[in-house]
Amino acid sequence: MDEPTAILQDLAMQNLTKRSTSAPASRRSRTLRRRGRTSALPDPPAPEQTGRIRQAATAHIVAAAERVFAEAGYEGASMAALAAAAGLPKANLHYYFHNKAGLYRAVLDNILTTWISAADDIRPENDPAQALCRYIRDKIVLSQQRPYASKVFANEVLHGAGQLHAYFSTDMRRIFREKAAVIDHWIAQGLMDRVDSLHLLFAIWAMTQTYADFEAQIRPVLGIPRMTDDVYATGADLIVKLVLQGCGVRFVRAAGPGGG
Repeated sequence: MDEPTAILQDLAMQNLTKRSTSAPASRRSRTLRRRGRTSALPDPPAPEQTGRIRQAATAHIVAAAERVFAEAGYEGASMAALAAAAGLPKANLHYYFHNKAGLYRAVLDNILTTWISAADDIRPENDPAQALCRYIRDKIVLSQQRPYASKVFANEVLHGAGQLHAYFSTDMRRIFREKAAVIDHWIAQGLMDRVDSLHLLFAIWAMTQTYADFEAQIRPVLGIPRMTDDVYATGADLIVKLVLQGCGVRFVRAAGPGGG
């Protein structure tokens, strides 16, 4: 059974159970007797089951919407197109997200949560060569596996970041400054040359995301019909080399351009 069908069946069961259990017990009993049935009505779904259903449904819709928003932009994406991409009726999208703005915000939140988590290894106790190498490679993998996510983000920023301005000036500013403080700590420990840590993070985002945002430029310049694993791997190797050598990162043997 495909995911949209499972979601529709789960929602139908929830609605049926709600209608059944909302009727007074005496009326339900009389209805059962008239129909010659003595078995009890189904119990409502357990809270954990309902939570799993909702989580699966929203994840499926957000994943499908990512491509629509990337290709059509926010203004060009209709609820009909978003529903068609998810393989669900528009009513289901309204049920979970209320409107297009709510779904768009959920897509952006999902993208940023994933990208921020890629920097988890940038911690004071970790080796800077290994941490930066892993961060760069994880960001390249995200550009390869979720190119539409990067395009949605780029489109939002290019149009003034109306949906993200508050996030940029609060949560993202805090997170970037936390990671920059780790880099500054490594610098103070003599583990890398003195660089502007915030601008280093900006540069890593730009270099890694270009393989998603500008793949329409990269493909014809390289003379290839589609992006390949080798293109991403070559790009990752070069970015790692530029960052580690350009920032004078020490102890690079375990995380050199070919390492992980």
